[in-house]
Amino acid sequence: MQSFIHILILVLGFAINGMSQAHPTLSKKDLKKVYKMMKGSFNSGQQAKLDTNYFNISLKMTPIWKNRKDGYWMYVEQAMATGLDRPYRQRIYHLYQQDNQTIVSKVYEVKDVKKYTGAWKNPVLLAALNDSLLIDRQGCSIFLHKTSDGNYAGATPGKECLSTMRGATYATSEVTIYKDKIVSWDRGWSKEDNYLWGAEFGGYHFIKEKE
Repeated sequence: MQSFIHILILVLGFAINGMSQAHPTLSKKDLKKVYKMMKGSFNSGQQAKLDTNYFNISLKMTPIWKNRKDGYWMYVEQAMATGLDRPYRQRIYHLYQQDNQTIVSKVYEVKDVKKYTGAWKNPVLLAALNDSLLIDRQGCSIFLHKTSDGNYAGATPGKECLSTMRGATYATSEVTIYKDKIVSWDRGWSKEDNYLWGAEFGGYHFIKEKE
């Protein structure tokens, strides 16, 4: 009986240890690496040419508040490539390391956000952004983990990112960050977990533009 219990403890120990090692351990350089991979201009034009289920979307992620010591901050703007002056999404992301396996991209909305349209190319508008404008999108943070091939992948947790867009109850986001692109899959769901909106067949492939 004692030997059985001993074996059971060993098995449980290995299982727990395996769970804790599910993702590669992050070094101090990983946070900065993810930040550099995310910042810049991206578009999904190449994907749109190959598949009419996707639109050519522009994604701008511009650094702000560079002197802060609590991670990295970015102003984010998404728009159809044919209507850059009419963005459909404007956010602020706070990128920080939560533990030795997790990097968080926390998402905020911005009060009176239309005032800051085009801020990615307007230093005056960028300078006007401050903490008092932030609205916490609770439950919508992306929890990123390093993959075995050196990229970073993550998602929103469960059904915690609430959304009322097009009758949805919650939204999910799945993201993979590569050196030269970001794959992002946003979808909205009903309370019965029925798909309501977002790309149906897979994420958008945002290719990084040369600076």
